[in-house]
Amino acid sequence: MKPDSPGVPAAMDVIERAHLKDPGDASHVMYRYAAAPEFDGLLQRFWVPVWSVPPGCEAPQRVLQYPVSLLVVAADYARFYGVVSGLSTTTLTGAGWAVGVMCAPAAGALIGGAMSGYTDRHVDVPDVLGAEGERLTARVRAAMAPDPHSPAAHGVAVAAFGDALRPLLPVDDDGRLVNDVVAFVEGNREVVRVSQVCERFGLSERALQRLAQRRLGLTPKWLIQRRRLQEAAERLRGDPASVGEVAAVLGYADQAHLSRDFARVTGVSPGQFAARHATRS
Repeated sequence: MKPDSPGVPAAMDVIERAHLKDPGDASHVMYRYAAAPEFDGLLQRFWVPVWSVPPGCEAPQRVLQYPVSLLVVAADYARFYGVVSGLSTTTLTGAGWAVGVMCAPAAGALIGGAMSGYTDRHVDVPDVLGAEGERLTARVRAAMAPDPHSPAAHGVAVAAFGDALRPLLPVDDDGRLVNDVVAFVEGNREVVRVSQVCERFGLSERALQRLAQRRLGLTPKWLIQRRRLQEAAERLRGDPASVGEVAAVLGYADQAHLSRDFARVTGVSPGQFAARHATRS
């Protein structure tokens, strides 16, 4: 099993776009692996961060999470995460590792049931996978303990996730539909209104709302806003364009609308975010 790109990737991928990593953050090495084709529609990618933070220091990791659930096993916890509606922050301290899988939008309800009950919260893996979750946790910890940087260890850990989640296949009809809805919103910058999604899939707004709440735990409007904010963050990190230009490209009515949305979720204005990355790149 070969990693996609350990360390810093050459181009910003879907995970890097969501991860609002500080330019000076050297706290961890990130290994990434694609899910096997058999899990298409259920799982997207695995990631394995291995970190070492000096005593007395902290390394906050801020993420504009995608509309998916996560399963994460570390040395001291094993959790199933619903979608975080705002900014997800994990603070790294000391030395450690984690093995996580980014699920497809369809997967959350197959693992834990209606996703509206998991928005902005997490539960222990055995709470959703039962005894299989306990076996998964034990296998991952046994594999990673000797050397968390080892590709062989990563392969064993990824295989353990596969064994635990394979019984959830095949993905159901609603799952395939929500996967398609999310892919449509994320892949089309011109989608700025919920009505465009309804038209594309022949759904009433009420039916789309129910699907999103059940399978994602959030609204179609949130889906659109999150994609726009992720793209705004990507452009502000790597493009000298003004905030006004970014707002125009992303279909905002004006710069003020982008600034308000961006600051409400990230805690900083687009200008402050861009300046932080410009001065430390």
